[in-house]
Amino acid sequence: MKQKGNPKVHDDLSGFDIKISPFGELETNLNVDKLNSFLDSTVVDKKLSEEQLAEKLDAEEEE
Repeated sequence: MKQKGNPKVHDDLSGFDIKISPFGELETNLNVDKLNSFLDSTVVDKKLSEEQLAEKLDAEEEE
C-alpha cells in the first residue's frame, strides 16, 4: 500500500528522494558519500565491538 504525502525526515536529509528503477537499481537524488557520512554520524553500527566503536569515535573527534 502506497502512503500519501511526504514522510518526515531528518533536517540533514531534507529533499531526499529514492526510487527503484524497473531494473531493480536504487536511484537517489542525494550523493551516496553524503548519505554514508550522515549514517556514520547518526547510526550506531551493531556489528562493531565496543572497542572498535570507541576507536572510531576518537578518530572522528580528531578530524
